[in-house]
Amino acid sequence: MIKSATQYPVHSLISHDANTLYHVPPYQREYSWQKQQWEELFDDLAESEGPHFLGTIICLNATHDAVEANILELVDGQQRMTTITLLLAAIHSILSQNKVVLDDEAQADLINLRRQLVRKQDNKLRLRPQLQGSNRADYAAVMKEAGLPVEHDHVNYLHLRRIWRCYNHFLGEIEEYAADQQIARVGAAQQILDAVNRAIIVKIEVDTHADAFVLFESLNNRGMPLTPVDLIKNRVLADAERLQVMDVEKTFEKWNEMLSNLGDDYANQERFLRHYYNAFKSSLPSVPNATVATRSKLIRIYETLVSSGVSAFIDAIVPASEIYGRITGQIPRGESLDVKLTALGRAQGAPSYMLLLYLLREAASKKTPTSEIESIVELLTAFFVRRNLTGFPQTYALPRIFMDVIDLLADHQSEGAAQIVAKALREQSASDDTFRERLLGPVYEDNADVTRFLLTSLAERGMTKETKQDLWARDKKNSYYIWTIEHILPQGKNLPDSWKTMLGGDAAATEAQDSHVHQLGNLTITGYNTSLGNKSFSEKKDRKDANGNYIGYRNGIRLNEDVVSEDEWTVAFIEKRTLSLAEQVLKAFPLAISDQGLNR
Repeated sequence: MIKSATQYPVHSLISHDANTLYHVPPYQREYSWQKQQWEELFDDLAESEGPHFLGTIICLNATHDAVEANILELVDGQQRMTTITLLLAAIHSILSQNKVVLDDEAQADLINLRRQLVRKQDNKLRLRPQLQGSNRADYAAVMKEAGLPVEHDHVNYLHLRRIWRCYNHFLGEIEEYAADQQIARVGAAQQILDAVNRAIIVKIEVDTHADAFVLFESLNNRGMPLTPVDLIKNRVLADAERLQVMDVEKTFEKWNEMLSNLGDDYANQERFLRHYYNAFKSSLPSVPNATVATRSKLIRIYETLVSSGVSAFIDAIVPASEIYGRITGQIPRGESLDVKLTALGRAQGAPSYMLLLYLLREAASKKTPTSEIESIVELLTAFFVRRNLTGFPQTYALPRIFMDVIDLLADHQSEGAAQIVAKALREQSASDDTFRERLLGPVYEDNADVTRFLLTSLAERGMTKETKQDLWARDKKNSYYIWTIEHILPQGKNLPDSWKTMLGGDAAATEAQDSHVHQLGNLTITGYNTSLGNKSFSEKKDRKDANGNYIGYRNGIRLNEDVVSEDEWTVAFIEKRTLSLAEQVLKAFPLAISDQGLNR
């Protein structure tokens, strides 16, 4: 398995007079080290009294022409090697900018440093990152910025990405180190250069990709932790190379296609792998003691699936990921179904995605009409509105519930799919009476996210094309919703006198807040929550912006029509409005299908 394993000081590993180039293969993930890792690396080097051990890298000889270069494919260690060379680039920048003050020995060190980062005969970068996340282009741009003779194309938004931030972080660290040691910046850069060059890295060379991936799983010290998705990918690539059933790079392209369909959110990627197994378990290779895919079983499950045939596995899972991408909103088509899928996601209905994955993949063969699937999505939305407010059924039971529904759909072809789903969900859901009881209670306190979904849904139902507003819009930085829940009777303890007087005095006002402030009837949606705050009821109703537009409850949303019609805001009206809104919610989210379809 291991061809050689030797420890080298960095100055020898990336020697100025060697012919070696390190290439990061295309299947590696993009550069992902962050400030914590940068700081730890710099501090370890700055504080080391002797050669500091920097860990292990795994290489595969990819040389095609020994005269041109000794090319080593960096199968593991790209995070470490990229970071080390970025630190060297920062040192080069400082030394080259202060070249006139360097003595002859330091001038020679600067030349050697340049050749550690770019090869003398052709100015090729010693390290060539992969293309993902603009890593290679960013890296070349940074090296050019550091004063190295590198050609590169213009890179947009370079300053926003990690490679540039890492380089600038080290410039700042050297500055701080100089101040702390009370030495010149050039002297600090030279000291850190000495520490880097004498640091030790163990280079392991292997013969095949399969050997590399086996080692890769266990030798990831100091790097970002490998996720189950990473380890499953490594197994796929290792089997593709070992069995020679698929080209490794082609396999990686397919894997990346899957991740692209799923988006950048790791949680969504991992959930897809669980849902894929759970949805199609009956037709997949048997995995002992894995009736349901959980995080702890995921690697073992997929080792079994992959070992049964890499090509078949890839051919099945990539199209499924495209369907899942549509379900999660990564690949919308702009159709009515997509609108309903978005609503399900906002209702925190992700546990049901396995059922929809099954339905949408089987839709063609079972001739399931889109209208039937739309009805099922609405049923699932109603189920999760109820479930997330009542807490029933419990979270651990949800995977098994939807797997049982899938079994029902597989076994029964005569009855409509939506009717089967509706019946199954009614059996597992809280009753209308239990749901109504929760709706009449402190819903905001029970589940603020579900409450926002309910209020927004009711508000949207009262909109026309002319009055339509995006109540799910977020700010420019995507940090928060512009439209948020507003407590009509304020929830803060410092209640203004106008509210106390309206509610019948201090004691009555306190009691009203304690018992009614989080009820559905005391809540609405506004885009100007912070500007309303603890203002009086009349001010909240009639508030305008500088242009004379209503930003209070007279904002044109039908949800607020009964609020603006009142002269005072009392406990009696909160209770009346709570009852009214609760009945509207029950009507809007039934677990039944009418002759015309659900909610149509």
